[in-house]
Amino acid sequence: MLSSLLIGLLLSIYAPPVDYDIVLAGNFGEPRPHHFHGGLDISTDNVEGKHIYAIGDGYVSRVTQGMFGFGNAVYITHPEGYTSVYCHLKSFSPRIKAALRRYQYEHETQVADAHFSPLVCPVSQGQFIALSGNTGNSTGPHLHLEIHDTRTWDMLDPYEFIGDHITDTVAPQAHSLMACPQQGLFCGSTHKQVFAFSSARLSRELTAWGRVGFALWADDYMQGTYHHYGVREQILMLDGEEIFRAVLDRVPVGQNRLVNSWGDYDHWMRHRVWFLKSFVEPGNTLPILHADVGRGIVDITQERLYQFEYILRDYKGNESRYAFTVRGKNPGISGNPGNPGLSGISANTRLFHWNQTNSYSIPGDMQLVVPYGLLATDMLLQPVITRQAGKVSDAYSFYPQSYPLVTDGELHLRPRLDNIGADSIIHTEADPSKLYVRSSKGRYQGGDYRDGWVTGRIRDLGLSYSLDYDDEPPTIQPKSLGERIVLTMADRKSGVASYTATIDDRFVVFEQLDKSLTVVCDLSETPIRKTGRQHKLKFSATDNRQNTAIYETNINY
Repeated sequence: MLSSLLIGLLLSIYAPPVDYDIVLAGNFGEPRPHHFHGGLDISTDNVEGKHIYAIGDGYVSRVTQGMFGFGNAVYITHPEGYTSVYCHLKSFSPRIKAALRRYQYEHETQVADAHFSPLVCPVSQGQFIALSGNTGNSTGPHLHLEIHDTRTWDMLDPYEFIGDHITDTVAPQAHSLMACPQQGLFCGSTHKQVFAFSSARLSRELTAWGRVGFALWADDYMQGTYHHYGVREQILMLDGEEIFRAVLDRVPVGQNRLVNSWGDYDHWMRHRVWFLKSFVEPGNTLPILHADVGRGIVDITQERLYQFEYILRDYKGNESRYAFTVRGKNPGISGNPGNPGLSGISANTRLFHWNQTNSYSIPGDMQLVVPYGLLATDMLLQPVITRQAGKVSDAYSFYPQSYPLVTDGELHLRPRLDNIGADSIIHTEADPSKLYVRSSKGRYQGGDYRDGWVTGRIRDLGLSYSLDYDDEPPTIQPKSLGERIVLTMADRKSGVASYTATIDDRFVVFEQLDKSLTVVCDLSETPIRKTGRQHKLKFSATDNRQNTAIYETNINY
């Protein structure tokens, strides 16, 4: 956590990115599937087009469009060692847009990912940089503001930079407690159980014996809005001693997916509610989690009362406390009650360990490799093979429901070459470079062919994966061929990977419209001079298997 002196310094340096009272639609660190919310969502009254300003002096170091779910985004690097990122923008300031276009033409790239040196586009605190919008992975108009450590790219809580400009007097609130037996019994059961907080203390008598962990469903709130937020700080006390603390102030980007380990991902999948564990799974390396030598798991082995208390705080110091008591009660049985999460190992299951590289194979057909560091705890692999006669390969899944990995695992599949191209439109003979791994959601998962095997990269053991073959180029259709050229692309298999265009053999930029495969070129913004004569347009689109379609026509301009 940043020191109070440094926090005070930061608050004195940085200004708000908007010129009205800040109301949050989301805060830093809220648990989401596969990632933490990386910044503050600042409300724009559900409209687009509000002015966005630089929070501090610095320079525009990067501008992107359509990347990372950010939509249109501006990155400003500050001399104090931080970079602020402004996302989901409707449009850039004229100066920033001009710098982006110069970069694209100088590098002849359609990809809108421009990196600038400090002298290209310096900015001052409070300088207008963009209009707010709803681009990228946004479900409504707002500004998503992130702040990163420029050196490590760790995500930092923007509250520590602009918190003085936000009013919040409401304390966090706990909704329910979850008991998670870990080779123990809770209220006579080895299964997880949920208990609702109707007040600041659970009145129900709770009993336990053996190793038990707890998880909490809680939210933070602000006055004047119905939004709810993640809780910045959660502390679990046992008999007056701290056994667990989570402080959401800094998250390394590379550890984002460990949120699925801290939160009860299975429960979220069923109920869309996050219970955050007050214990640390052995392979969870999130630096925001701090626990005692028992990793926050309590070993209840005495017939006495165990007094627990949760302390919840937000950034402003608003605090609430919730208490419950557990009575140690020996069930009078010998042996270990076991762990229901790892029971039932049979011939069609395989125990994968969190602290080693794991693999599973069907000789000659499939091999799955899950390297060390991709699992936060031991898990039971439960592979299922779906036979697919006449297809390039069978389909394979490894868990009965979604089971996300921390990063990519490797899946190696051997194709049945005699089935390649049976349904292909332009197939002439099998080309192994056209093979790729496809998920049951239709997503392209890569496809490196070597020595008779195709390798893809997967992040969810619960999806089904198989091989597909793509020798079909994308399709390109014109929608408008005037001064504003509009084209649409489509690809029914591996997906469009890139596109490029020229007019009279000169490179021109086509901008991809948000959330679509439609691209637009405003000829007035290109180097092409308006002559009233015909010009030759050549547009090409390439998919992920290097199939290319070319569209050529003449346009009057």
